[in-house]
Amino acid sequence: MVRKLEKRAPLDDFDREALASLSFRRKIYEPSSYLVREGTLAEEITLILEGLVYRQKLTQEGSRQIVSVHMPGDFVDLENSLLRVADHNVQALTRCEVAAIPVREIIALIDTHPRVGRALWVDTLIDASIYREWIMNVGRRPAKQRLAHLLCEFAARLRVAGLTREDGYRLPMTQEQLGDATGLTSVHVNRSLKALEADNLIVRRRQFVSIPDWERLRQASGFSGLYLHLDQEA
Repeated sequence: MVRKLEKRAPLDDFDREALASLSFRRKIYEPSSYLVREGTLAEEITLILEGLVYRQKLTQEGSRQIVSVHMPGDFVDLENSLLRVADHNVQALTRCEVAAIPVREIIALIDTHPRVGRALWVDTLIDASIYREWIMNVGRRPAKQRLAHLLCEFAARLRVAGLTREDGYRLPMTQEQLGDATGLTSVHVNRSLKALEADNLIVRRRQFVSIPDWERLRQASGFSGLYLHLDQEA
């Protein structure tokens, strides 16, 4: 966490010491279990140590929209330290280990360490940038391009998190979950993935995705890493 925030703002030794001294509880969540429930009062802020989680919203009829996926090193509910009441759900995509930090300590840290506050602010701004791109993806791109764009994003972010192999990465999402992230039915997701494979843009082996030619997939999806602001993590 300290290494990541140092890339967001110029922290000094006093800031690093304050971050390292935060109290926390380690928690384990099994797949599909809730880390945060909509409408609940936030008492802790969650930092992912291992595993993947996703944010989602439910319609009145129970339809789910996945609005983001988060990886080790990410805060998943930092905004709740100030907004207090959660306005969405957070669920474990895989088995996760997290550090739960008391909200009061995060607020005190922001009040007394402005550089840390700046770093956390940048972190939430990057989240907002990713949300904007997901809205564009669901609203304007055709099905095949939506999935290709999502696969490019995961490749880029997992690489930064150190979770890729030279030949690809593990994507533990079902076709239903991919559909909920892209606004497609499971049938449409299946058809689009097969089309990407037929074009030799991806190769799938169970939950593992290989990208034979990154540049071809990037061009086919219209992917640009600008919205990820990886210069903040380089």
